[in-house]
Amino acid sequence: MNAKNLPVGSCAVDTRTGRLGIVMGHEGPYVQLRPYGGGREWDAHPDAVRAATQAERTGATAAHADARSRGEVP
Repeated sequence: MNAKNLPVGSCAVDTRTGRLGIVMGHEGPYVQLRPYGGGREWDAHPDAVRAATQAERTGATAAHADARSRGEVP
């Protein structure tokens, strides 16, 4: 799937940074991503964005839950 066609709310990976984020929108030539669990959005080049695999989504969910249990995330 082309990164420009990733729906808002889907999980994606910025392959240039290795960061996983939630698609927040498409502005100009960029895909806007926000870290899973919240944080500051960043613009990613669509050629460097792909849909996250199920394993990557599961890992992000587990990491966020662990951080919350340690009180690191509100």
